[in-house]
Amino acid sequence: MGDLVDVVSSGIRTRALGRSPSLWPLLARGAVLSPFKRPRAGVTAARTRLVLPGVRVDLGRLAAYERACGFGVGADELPPTYPHVLGFPAAMRLMSARTFPLPLLGLVHTSVGITQRKALTATGEYELAVCVDDLIPHRRGTEAVVVTEVRAAGELVWESRSTYLARHAVAGRPPGQAAAAEPEPLPVLAEWQLAEDVGRRYGAASGDRNPIHLHPLTARMFGFPRTVAHGMWTVARCLAERGTPQAARIRAEFKAPVLLPGRVSYGARSSRFELRGADDGGRLHLRGEVLPLA
Repeated sequence: MGDLVDVVSSGIRTRALGRSPSLWPLLARGAVLSPFKRPRAGVTAARTRLVLPGVRVDLGRLAAYERACGFGVGADELPPTYPHVLGFPAAMRLMSARTFPLPLLGLVHTSVGITQRKALTATGEYELAVCVDDLIPHRRGTEAVVVTEVRAAGELVWESRSTYLARHAVAGRPPGQAAAAEPEPLPVLAEWQLAEDVGRRYGAASGDRNPIHLHPLTARMFGFPRTVAHGMWTVARCLAERGTPQAARIRAEFKAPVLLPGRVSYGARSSRFELRGADDGGRLHLRGEVLPLA
């Protein structure tokens, strides 16, 4: 079953999908179109909202995801990062489209903010909606803001805002984006030795098989010396370690890629958490915060 219907209202086109898009064709389309897109300041994106009704979780894929990220397997409660996996194919459909002005190849996931209003059950039925909310200037180029919403029986229960950076020359530093001083490291609570296949295992569980995560040879084609861990895997692994309230606000910034294999240290204090390199002088890879939602 393909797309069901298009509705245009207030300049936003809403398209209902009959099923979740297949990622491989979208990644291939994005790769083919990327050389013809020139990232630059002032571009705009089409106002399109993709809606996927009647979504149910594949429990086998969920279990593989939980194992890959360190969550307990079998609980009837979705990890707070799992709805990102459910919405990722629709986000890729938008960002691989001809009308999306930034090249898919080279986009860097720079941050994610999640608001979970209640626990989501693994056996529930949901409606997903994904849109490119805005393109905003960044001190290193332009960021696309992708919003994903999850509803249960019409109620908004989960939403996220992810930013993806396309690097290009900028005329001046955008206001309010001065580089901040790096904070002091948080107390180290755990060290993890990451295997070279972390990216492949997470890719198989999540469907995100970007070549930089799969093999050293394909990672080198994109300028990385070794395979790179998924940013969303690093967030999920940290949250699996610390736990989260059933209703929470989560914010994470991706500061530097985690190369595989490698050793990292997990630090936390109060609401904050981070991931640093254990063999490279404590380079900051990820920092984040979890706050209970009143």
